[in-house]
Amino acid sequence: MRKNDCVTMGNTEMYYVSFGSGPKTLVVLPGLSDGLATVKGKALVLSAPYRRSFRDYTVYMFSRKNDMPEGYSIRDMANDQALAMQALGIRRACLLGVSQGGMIAQYMAIDHPEMVKKLILTVTAPNANAVVQDAVSGWIDMVKRGDHTSLMVDTAEKMYSEKYLQKNRQYFPLIARFTKPRSYDRFLKNAQAILEFDCRSELSKISCPTLIIAGSDDHTVGNGAADELNRAVAGSELYVYEGLGHGVFEEAKDFYERVREFCER
Repeated sequence: MRKNDCVTMGNTEMYYVSFGSGPKTLVVLPGLSDGLATVKGKALVLSAPYRRSFRDYTVYMFSRKNDMPEGYSIRDMANDQALAMQALGIRRACLLGVSQGGMIAQYMAIDHPEMVKKLILTVTAPNANAVVQDAVSGWIDMVKRGDHTSLMVDTAEKMYSEKYLQKNRQYFPLIARFTKPRSYDRFLKNAQAILEFDCRSELSKISCPTLIIAGSDDHTVGNGAADELNRAVAGSELYVYEGLGHGVFEEAKDFYERVREFCER
């Protein structure tokens, strides 16, 4: 089963896709790329990595809500995420947060612990550290200059391993021609929320089983972010993919199996 739908959030909507028909629930929160393109209508494409889980899990992937007010914070996003899940009857789920989605997931586990059965924090950080600040501020500047090609190229350079880049670097400018959004408003509001994010003082409140996944060469959140999370979240596990960076969820062949194995324990 694959579904493209939305949840009404006051005067706006939050798009989501779902796939699988299992009795267990996995909720996935994507990163800053959601600021450029939502999950709307992409259930078929996005379901591919989760095929082996369809019998046991119903997987939901959410975008941020469409109309985001000025000053919309990561914590606000987490509270709205909880409301969206409640509207769909999702009372408790394994929660996979990737990059900015991992920041939202941290606040979900802090503020709504009853809804998070297990937590998987992937290539994310507990605050906007110096590496995050440099990357996101640079992307904001590119957007304000209207330089979409540089935005796409720099994002890729900070995301993938050198091996991947050597094979695919030539295609990034071409891809940029087909990915420019009509407006960057969503991207800028998401990006600004990242720059203001810091939940380090509250990480001790996370009590659910937690798996932290990182790459050893992450130029988007830095190589120390995962260790900091691991030290702060009691009982958490840390797995680092050697030689990979911020794109481990695309490059590591066993990434989704690793997530599934943790959820199944």
